[in-house]
Amino acid sequence: MNLPIRSDQPVFIDVASGFQEVPVELDKTLVKEEVDDDSRAMPESYDTIVVGLGSAGVTAATILAKAGKRVLGLEAMDRIGGRVKTVPFGDGFIEEGAEWIHGTENSRVYQMAIDNNIPTLDQELEFEVYRSDGTLGNNSLISELVAFCHDQAFTATDKPLSLGEFITGKFMEHIKIKYPELQSNQTFIKEFLNFMNLIVNNYEGSNDWTDVSAKSAFKELGGHQHMSWHRYGYKTFFELLLNTYNNGPGWPNLDIKLNSPVSKIIWPRDSTGNVIVQCEGGQTYTARHVIVTVSLGVLKERHSTLFSPELPQDKITAIDKITIGLVDKIVLQFAEGWWENKYFVLLWNEDDINSLGNDEKWLRRFVDVGPSMASNRTLTFWTTGDDARTVETLPDEIVIRKTMELLRKFMGKKYSNIPEPTGMLRSKWYSNPYTRGSYTYDNLDTPNYPHAREALGAPLLDSSGTPRVLFAGEATNPIHFSTVAGASDTGYREAMRLLPSSKM
Repeated sequence: MNLPIRSDQPVFIDVASGFQEVPVELDKTLVKEEVDDDSRAMPESYDTIVVGLGSAGVTAATILAKAGKRVLGLEAMDRIGGRVKTVPFGDGFIEEGAEWIHGTENSRVYQMAIDNNIPTLDQELEFEVYRSDGTLGNNSLISELVAFCHDQAFTATDKPLSLGEFITGKFMEHIKIKYPELQSNQTFIKEFLNFMNLIVNNYEGSNDWTDVSAKSAFKELGGHQHMSWHRYGYKTFFELLLNTYNNGPGWPNLDIKLNSPVSKIIWPRDSTGNVIVQCEGGQTYTARHVIVTVSLGVLKERHSTLFSPELPQDKITAIDKITIGLVDKIVLQFAEGWWENKYFVLLWNEDDINSLGNDEKWLRRFVDVGPSMASNRTLTFWTTGDDARTVETLPDEIVIRKTMELLRKFMGKKYSNIPEPTGMLRSKWYSNPYTRGSYTYDNLDTPNYPHAREALGAPLLDSSGTPRVLFAGEATNPIHFSTVAGASDTGYREAMRLLPSSKM
């Protein structure tokens, strides 16, 4: 999918002129490329610079702009949205990144849709179980067991267990009471627990459920967990924040520069002087405050060279100890929809997993296939962890051929003439140098560092106690990490830290 802007120079967007979310559309009359060397010699100064324009960054930037502050948003990529990416595909849109609004209660994302009369749809579809030999699974049994195990995943425990160990123990207790006949069926137990491992990985972005701590601080927001923007696309959230939805006027004191990776943030420890932000292209900007919203993956890779002076040790420890996971999507487009409007759950037989060749091992990661609420002719496959990294390196033709072989292997007996796809779209969140992963989860080391997320989100203060470099992003949210709403909350938190007397 070709995006509308490609340039070695940063793209400047005057939000007041009517910014249209990319990659969907960008009116090039609103873009000017900065090539004037004089602008590099004289740093341009702002009240606040926001580094990274995903959910946290755009939330912070727009709140400050609404409060009258002069704000600059710097984005390394050629689009706004971060790990949210709405792309035209098929007969509608596809979300390459975040798919759903997770929770409807106390969610600024959901509330923004409601406040602007934008309908959302609950994507809690029923599912149908297919086995890798092509037979249909026991829907009622699998559905009940999945629901039970899902509930256990959100049950608090003080035991130092992995989520895999915790759920397995609860599962064995459950079938002993409710399905005693299954206790002797070791093949079913092994295959179902492998299935649940894959489901957990899809939720967490983990490589294996034994990597995830059962003692997690994560809390779901109340209400439906899979609300879809459907035909509007998640891009609408950013258009609403930026005041550009339906050709809105934007915010006159908010400047946005795309294609502007930041290479250095120099912050003063004394109370004089501004924070200096240098971009890879040579541009330099200054501000009283800088809010850094880049992903944990980027911080892991670059924190030692990105900040001067270097970060304090407690923040470096937090960056090291928190884990960022990986969830990727493969989206196949067809000439027309040939499936029922439900999720298709893939339950692997142990023998079929063992029969996969070394170059096919990545296929074992697929656990479900689902339709999109925003495109009637597409099916989405999810993959996670190390296998997702592998898939990112494979040529398109191999990914298409192997996923179609998988689809026919599981579903070919019911759908005997599954057609070839007409197109494919896929995400590469690990390969992307400006994300290096999807979102964070609590690993086995989390109980030993219970305040790591707070340390990651703590601002860097000058000698007078004034916050100079602030941090936001889903990884800094102690209880609602891994979600768009949780990220947005941290952007609000840091904006309000700079507006302590505001009644907003």
